[in-house]
Amino acid sequence: MTTTMRETELGRGGPKVSAIGLGCMGMSGMYGASDDAESVRTIHAAIERGVTLLDTGDFYGMGHNEMLIGRAIQGRRDQVKLSVKFGALRGPDGSWLGGDARPVAVQNFAAYSLKRLGVEVIDVYRPARLDPKVPIEDTIGAIADLVKKGYVRHIGLSEVGAETIRRAHAVHPIVDLQIEYSIASRAPEAKLFPVLHELGISATLYGVLSRGLLTGSKPQGAGDFRQFLPRFAGDDAKANAAAVEAFARFAKGREMTPAELAVAWVLAKEPAFVPVVGARKVAQLDDALSALSTRLTGDDLAELERTVPASAFAGSRYAPDQMKHLDSER
Repeated sequence: MTTTMRETELGRGGPKVSAIGLGCMGMSGMYGASDDAESVRTIHAAIERGVTLLDTGDFYGMGHNEMLIGRAIQGRRDQVKLSVKFGALRGPDGSWLGGDARPVAVQNFAAYSLKRLGVEVIDVYRPARLDPKVPIEDTIGAIADLVKKGYVRHIGLSEVGAETIRRAHAVHPIVDLQIEYSIASRAPEAKLFPVLHELGISATLYGVLSRGLLTGSKPQGAGDFRQFLPRFAGDDAKANAAAVEAFARFAKGREMTPAELAVAWVLAKEPAFVPVVGARKVAQLDDALSALSTRLTGDDLAELERTVPASAFAGSRYAPDQMKHLDSER
């Protein structure tokens, strides 16, 4: 596949990265069984196609994801920027045990990430969630110390609200906020994006396919955490089927795939922000990257949003008990 990859600067003075990034979470079992060899091929294919931003979390597969990426980028480190989330705590059985963003924990998490990735510096380092027990100033201050020591280049945030963004940015320049955004998840447009534009902070946007909802994908077995997400279960899933079908019809009418349309919509809505696609296979990667050669006009956007308004989608993006702990939703 041949694509012309554009570059985007994350924030003011942040790193220049590809206009589309590769999210690697799904390569470590979050969507069911995954194949390491195919995952490595996908990462290599992404690099060959000009994708320079790889996004991971130290808790994806309890370190498996970082070690996988570490193997994949051997001899290619200078071709990629690594975005790493930290702070989520996992049990031996894979259970989620909360989060920890204390300064001492920040140093500990970073040390293990550097080792697993096999690198000397992390390009963008960010807490995965706001730790309500720790002032954001303390967490960002600890990452700023890692910047001074040369272990981290830039600081990002994830799933936090407008007030937290301002407080963090006052301690150290923030280059981007990682937040879920798609035609099915448009809440950031109201409060978060205006603050980002005001402060000169970029965004890396995950869930642009709404975890496969927009492409008609469904949970695949017990290991697929989407079975616990409201949009994929019960009455919400039934209600969403109509919206997904309408979205697919629109894509077909434009000779596009649903994935291509989903990514193209995000690129058209926020051209300075970077969609992060969770491709696990080369074919999925190429499907998403095809959006780079697609241009949606203002009329296209208006028609699509009339056809599939945000209100057409039922269910929250996480389970209710998780949603209430998201700083970004306050």
